[in-house]
Amino acid sequence: MNFKFTKMAKASFISLIGLMIAIFMPGIVFAGDVDLKTPEFSSAQHNMLYVGFVVCFLGLMFGVYQFTRVRNLKAHKSMLDVANTIYETCKTYLTQQGKFLGILFVFIGACIAFYFGFLEGKSIGNVAFILGWTIVGILGSYGVAWYGIRMNTLANSRMAFSALERKPLKLLNIPLDAGMSIGVVLICVELLMMLIILSFVPNELAGASFIGFAVGESLGASALRIAGGIFTKIADIGSDLMKIVFKIKEDDPRNPGVIADCTGDNAGDSVGPTADGFETYGVTGVALISFILLAVGFAFPDNVRDSIQSSLLVWIFVMRIVMVVTSVISFAINKAISNALYSKKDDFDFEQPLTNLVWITSILSIIATFIISYIMIGPGTEVVKIVQGSSEALKLGDPVNLWWVLSIIISCGTLGAALIPEFTKIFTSPKSAHVQETVSSSKEGGASLNILAGLIAGNFSAFWKGMVFFGLMFIAYFASNQGLSAIMIYPSIFAFGLVAFGFLGMGPVTIAVDSYGPVTDNAQSIYELSLIESIPNIDKEIEKDFGFKPDFDKAKHYLEANDGAGNTFKATAKPVLIGTAVVGATTMIFSLILVIKSTLNVEPETILNLLNPFTILGFLCGGAVIYWFTGASTQAVSTGAYRAVEYIKKNIKLDDKASQSAATEKSKEVVRICTQYAQKGMFNIFIAIFSFALAFAFISAPQGGDNKPVAFFVAYLISIAVFGLFQAIFMANAGGCWDNAKKVVEVDLKEKGTELHDATVVGDTVGDPFKDTSSVALNPIIKFTTLFGLLAMEIAISESFRDKAPIVGIGFLVVALIFVWRSFYGMRITSKK
Repeated sequence: MNFKFTKMAKASFISLIGLMIAIFMPGIVFAGDVDLKTPEFSSAQHNMLYVGFVVCFLGLMFGVYQFTRVRNLKAHKSMLDVANTIYETCKTYLTQQGKFLGILFVFIGACIAFYFGFLEGKSIGNVAFILGWTIVGILGSYGVAWYGIRMNTLANSRMAFSALERKPLKLLNIPLDAGMSIGVVLICVELLMMLIILSFVPNELAGASFIGFAVGESLGASALRIAGGIFTKIADIGSDLMKIVFKIKEDDPRNPGVIADCTGDNAGDSVGPTADGFETYGVTGVALISFILLAVGFAFPDNVRDSIQSSLLVWIFVMRIVMVVTSVISFAINKAISNALYSKKDDFDFEQPLTNLVWITSILSIIATFIISYIMIGPGTEVVKIVQGSSEALKLGDPVNLWWVLSIIISCGTLGAALIPEFTKIFTSPKSAHVQETVSSSKEGGASLNILAGLIAGNFSAFWKGMVFFGLMFIAYFASNQGLSAIMIYPSIFAFGLVAFGFLGMGPVTIAVDSYGPVTDNAQSIYELSLIESIPNIDKEIEKDFGFKPDFDKAKHYLEANDGAGNTFKATAKPVLIGTAVVGATTMIFSLILVIKSTLNVEPETILNLLNPFTILGFLCGGAVIYWFTGASTQAVSTGAYRAVEYIKKNIKLDDKASQSAATEKSKEVVRICTQYAQKGMFNIFIAIFSFALAFAFISAPQGGDNKPVAFFVAYLISIAVFGLFQAIFMANAGGCWDNAKKVVEVDLKEKGTELHDATVVGDTVGDPFKDTSSVALNPIIKFTTLFGLLAMEIAISESFRDKAPIVGIGFLVVALIFVWRSFYGMRITSKK
């Protein structure tokens, strides 16, 4: 990051914080309008939560065991050295990102401190405690990203070497073992943090701690996802275009962009998704917790309400704990099936065992959902007896159906987590009709028809997945009308949150199949970068030291074929995470509506409707921000890739006297270029998103007794979620289609270096920022905007501040527009003279 950029960042930071201090200091009040206070738990409920701690620790031990198994696999020194170089560059990148997160935390920390310290009137100690959980959230996202990148950079070299052994099953097991290690560790760390808050944090601080924790992990995931997505695609485009310009092979060591590309595979496809998965799992849980504390049991006496709330909270956590167990069991079952089917085969479809794992986990999780729900909240359980014994129960409905209604709703999400990958494969799998049509179009129409075919696939995928989400949510809505109204208001909203909960029920497996991709991608690169085929007497050396005779031709085939499977399953995880973000955001937005109802004493239906012009205006602004974000993130990739290509073309050495090995210093310079533009693009985007949330929330503050403007911000959040969902699905699947079209040409048609290959490479470079930058980053952006928006709106509608809020909002809107301007005009491609 250059001096000018750093100076600009500091100046912007000082201006923003100064503006907030000037406005908030005169308006200190003790609000406490909505206090997310958790209920007391019985000793039996505490015991169930303590079992959760045991399961989480066992899960961490499983993760460490898998980590050790992969690390202990042997590989040739040439490959281990390349993997270590990749890891060292990844360390440099992540360390720099950690410093950057520290800067961003100050912005969020200031808002949290103002809200809880001034508007809520909490003591300095309590505010520090809440901020501490925000830091824990950031460190959680950051920590699991470190674990993921270390695991993958151990697995990549082992997989590359195992390909020589001609045992394709090992090429399946290594990345899958690594992925399950990451998935289980990620979920268990998340659950441990949330169990600590629920079990040990004082009730009056637990709700605020959950919010602080969720905001922190959302901040960490947003930064790592956006910056990682920009970094990886700058490097990927820079590396890929050299194949067209110089007609060199894939992952040619002489190309300085290849090491950066490998680093980017981990920064974008390991760091980003790992942090994103951690945050998604946590934020969805916090959305449900908030809803339960705000909307459940308020028609009953306090003791009955507390009993209902505590039972539902414990049920949610037990369900999450059980699904960690079902994921590990499913993994073991799938491994046994794969060993039985493929251990003696010389070749097989690498996608099939991954598909089996997803479906086995989904089915086991659904069965476990019904069993556990029956035991915990079924007929004759304490919570049902308490509700039935209340005089209010008969007026609201019979809660005896509670166990199967909630089980059906969660199962909609769990089933969706298996169905969505199937629909994704229709548009992105190398064997799919859409990918085959993209290849056929390229044969006659070159890059132009290739790009059009990919756009078609993306658009159709958005339609069909939209129908899948509609179907699942409609079933959940229908089920929610079968008795949930007995214990809560607006039960359909809770149902939508549970669908998101179900999406992530098989979280370890979703993360595992997503992490499969970067390992397979890196393994292919490591094989080429190691130059193992050119090492003198390498056949005899491997046979002597490792006990097998290497098959170089078959090894390259395995690695390329497995990379195609990795591409497909990277694509399948994206819509699951984005769908979870959107469906979960619905519940969080409703929590905000309940805050508005409580603070302003207004019925939501009277202002949140299409007859209110502020609703339409909010929808327009949300859509505008989504399309700006897409352009800004792609612009950062485009400009960074231009600089990377410019440098590589000037410094690549391809003459006969040039070294065949990778040039470390040149590779580091490409990494530096990628990091510079990733952070610059991320900073512009973050400040704009942060400022838009504050600006639109403050502008929505009620004025002169008129509450209609409040609808503006609620509509803005809904629009962000809906526009973001379809934009993300379209871009992710269009990019996945282009990527695997190239893979078909390389693996099935074996036409590398031809005009057809050039056309598919162009399509792939267009798809790179589609699938791995803009689309995937929309997930944390939606959740961060919703979570931070809850805090911003509470500030805006507080009685002492609402009159001043629109003026301050206009100030933040100006700041947001400045950074929107910077995201293009400050990042434009200009030729150096």
